[in-house]
Amino acid sequence: MYKLLVFLFLPILMFSQQQKIEGTVVNAQNEKLALVSVEVYNSQNALLKTLTTNENGSFTLEDISEKTVKLIVKDLEYGTVEKNVDLEKQDELQIVLKKEIQEIQEVVMTKQKPVVKRKIDRLEFNVENSNISSLNAWEILKKTPGVTAGNDVLAIKGSQSILVTINDKKVMLTGDELKSLLENTQGDDVKSVEVITNPPAKYEASGSAVLNIVLKKNKIEGYRGVLYSKYIQSQYAKGIAGISQYYKKDKLSVMGSYYRGTGTYYREGTDYVNYIEDQTRWISTMNRKDQNTSQNTVNVNLEYEIDSLTNISMNYSGSFSPKSFGTYHVPTLIYNSQNMAESNYLTVNDHNSRSINNSLSFQADRKLNEKSQLTWTNYFAGNNIRKYQNVLTYLDFVNQLPKENNFLTNNRSDVQLYSTQADYQWKNEKWELESGAKYSFVKTNSQLDFSDNENGQLQYRADKSNVFDYKEHNFALYSSLAYNPGKWNFKAGLRAEKTDLEGVVSEPYEMNKNDYWKLFPTAYAQYTTDSKHQFGLSYGKRISRPSYSWLNPAKSYYNLFSYFQGDPKLKATIIHNLNLTYTWKEWNLDFYYRKELYPSMEISFQEPSTKQLIYHYTNIEKAQAYGLSLYKNFQIKPWWSLSLSENLEHNENYFIGVDNLLYKNKVWNWTSNVSTSFTLDKNSDWKLELGHQYNSPSIQGTFRISGSSSTYLVMNRKFLNKKLEASLFFNDIFRTSGEKISTKYANQDNYFLDYRDTRNFIISLKFNFGNQSVKNTKTIKKADEQDRM
Repeated sequence: MYKLLVFLFLPILMFSQQQKIEGTVVNAQNEKLALVSVEVYNSQNALLKTLTTNENGSFTLEDISEKTVKLIVKDLEYGTVEKNVDLEKQDELQIVLKKEIQEIQEVVMTKQKPVVKRKIDRLEFNVENSNISSLNAWEILKKTPGVTAGNDVLAIKGSQSILVTINDKKVMLTGDELKSLLENTQGDDVKSVEVITNPPAKYEASGSAVLNIVLKKNKIEGYRGVLYSKYIQSQYAKGIAGISQYYKKDKLSVMGSYYRGTGTYYREGTDYVNYIEDQTRWISTMNRKDQNTSQNTVNVNLEYEIDSLTNISMNYSGSFSPKSFGTYHVPTLIYNSQNMAESNYLTVNDHNSRSINNSLSFQADRKLNEKSQLTWTNYFAGNNIRKYQNVLTYLDFVNQLPKENNFLTNNRSDVQLYSTQADYQWKNEKWELESGAKYSFVKTNSQLDFSDNENGQLQYRADKSNVFDYKEHNFALYSSLAYNPGKWNFKAGLRAEKTDLEGVVSEPYEMNKNDYWKLFPTAYAQYTTDSKHQFGLSYGKRISRPSYSWLNPAKSYYNLFSYFQGDPKLKATIIHNLNLTYTWKEWNLDFYYRKELYPSMEISFQEPSTKQLIYHYTNIEKAQAYGLSLYKNFQIKPWWSLSLSENLEHNENYFIGVDNLLYKNKVWNWTSNVSTSFTLDKNSDWKLELGHQYNSPSIQGTFRISGSSSTYLVMNRKFLNKKLEASLFFNDIFRTSGEKISTKYANQDNYFLDYRDTRNFIISLKFNFGNQSVKNTKTIKKADEQDRM
């Protein structure tokens, strides 16, 4: 009987052992499509199961007792495909999805809510054709999940140590210059923003996280263009106007844009310093007003397909600000122990500056065979800045005769960066290998000339002047391996970087040399259930090298009693990141832990003997943080959506105070971004979004930073058959984004109030001209090289 049962059921047992078929979903360009729904039906059209393709577009048919099944493959961007599969005969299958509409009448498509995708090593915020693409790149970053921009400083999950890249190429700008570049980058040129909290081995190890802005590629045959203008009214008026042009024909694609901005910039600030030694209080009010009549941003991109295996591209980006100028009148009152103003001085700061930033890149891609390709990238960037100031001080101190003081500073800095990188990639349905090497060289020269009227007339002061030269060589090797068997995804990598640096200070003379090897491992695991619950775990080690300007020890004076100073002995910060993620039906949760050894940051301290307030970059002992991030989009009605981005974090900073004691600064910090958007007409031509951003109190080294918030409203409307788009933007409606930054420990007791003139009203107009239709492109004949693949 036992043998008879085995004989009867043997075919079924054999069939069940073979019930495992690998499938892949791709588009017409053979790009693998992730998160595509694959529904499996039996011969009676009963749904057996629903699968979702992984990051490599793969899915697995297994544990199915049927001999034949019907697959229905669905994705919002493509037409639905039905396919009958014989499970006894089929070994593997590939399904190609095609666009339902081959000709799109307008380049500006119906605007939807931004799409968030969780990949194994990053969170992708896809803003292309979304209702926030009418904003500039800076405003889009501020609305990206996990990113905050408090006090105009970008942070990811509380960390300001961020590497910003555009199309995976490093942006050699920080602070106000980076903000200016992104403000002049139009949102319609942005495809997506990638938040990479644990960057894989392919990326430079610098920074605790990478923020990569992916720009669109031109896919429209022929010529088209976009005229753009923007008027901004805050305390003073500003404006931006420019043109973007696109041309594509067969193998050639060219894009060029030019934007020019002009206007007056304003910032309010008040410094309070309490000296407990003599019980005096110093209060300075500085309202900064700067005019910039010419901010120029140029971008040119060229791509050419030499043959079906080889593609080359070149990109040039330039930012030119020939002159920014202003005159600050800064009154300071000094109160005695009886709270009476007994002394005062007035600082008149007349200054101007100019900046030039150029970057040029060249990239060549070569397919070696169907599974592998080689990429070679060269990148050059130059940054040149000039700052001049003439500072006149009128002093009226108690028990002293009134007098005047005058000093001049002329600060010049020049930074040059060159890098070359080769990357090799091999992948099949389950495995992916990446390896590469990179060399980069940085050279900086900074010179500060200081003159004052110590002897009654202006004379050059060699003891307060300075020349700082810095060189850095960096060589890196990396390799990473990914394995995607189906529900599980794994990836691990290792990057090794050797750094040689040399810094020379002229006054007083000092030379600092250092060279070191560092290893940076990364590891990722991701699991997706049948019901689309997705779990991820990742670890990464990073390094944050000091900015070149932070290494410059020259004193940049704000007035007689306050200056900023860098430190040529700054240490690189080592950062450890650990993340646990969960994703389900657009719920995105991220539990994280971050540890930083010797983080570098700007802090302040007051010197009682000289009554000076000094800001400088330095290393503190350590920092650590743990927290939870949440992002969710709710589609309440077809015309109404709600977006939540929340982050709760416990942050700790440990620093050595001026009294050589170890202090601990800690806080629970909550950042929130809530927005809701409405479609106001049937054709989706009229959109409105209302949002609120909130930051609870936070810390930075010795600083405690007060909470702040901002409420905004943006509305855009399309006219003339979608060729003309008008947008209105109200930002910081209730003027609640000001902050209080304070230091209080030992004998340190100071704070300043800062408001960056963020309440504004913006009107923008955009007009599309030329060819706005996507036609079927001609099939390019395979080259001889591809026939041998």
